[in-house]
Amino acid sequence: MGTVTLGVSIAVPEPYGSYLQGRRAGFGDPAAHGIPTHVTLLPPTEVDGSALPAIEAHLARVAAEGRPFPMRLEGTGTFRPLSPVVFVKIVEGVEECAALQERIRAASGPCARELQFPYHPHVTVAHGIDEGAMDRAFTELKDYEAAWTIRGFALYEQGADGVWRLEREYPFGASEPPEGGTPVVPRQADLSRPATPLH
Repeated sequence: MGTVTLGVSIAVPEPYGSYLQGRRAGFGDPAAHGIPTHVTLLPPTEVDGSALPAIEAHLARVAAEGRPFPMRLEGTGTFRPLSPVVFVKIVEGVEECAALQERIRAASGPCARELQFPYHPHVTVAHGIDEGAMDRAFTELKDYEAAWTIRGFALYEQGADGVWRLEREYPFGASEPPEGGTPVVPRQADLSRPATPLH
């Protein structure tokens, strides 16, 4: 059956998901349209295709034990210089995301793996682009805010074209797909201000 590249994440719902994906594309990130806006729970992981049933069963068990929790985004952060990433910060829901990803990566489970960096939940808005564009992303979204309720997570597979596609959703504590959260209109950043280089 060969190998497949999987990822597990929390999707950022509308209207936030499309807005942040559009901004990411606007900053010149070529990967923007191939990566749905998300919070990572399991980073890209290559597995044997025969392991998929066990992985799906494991994720279903983790989701069945989960409960909805609030998430709030506010402002920007960066992993530079360690990693060329600018992100929107999660200011509510961090502990819940951390606990969830630990259960997904449990050493006794089929998704066990080590992380390259300590887990830090975030929503990427720029990755691996030139420094000026990274500075723009950091500055132009620094006033961005959004809030909704997390009702589950999802499994994605990366195609040969590099695009990540939804494979299956896992609602918390239920067997039915989650409802679309409870989005409110986010306060947009003031885009009239010029970007300021970071030091």
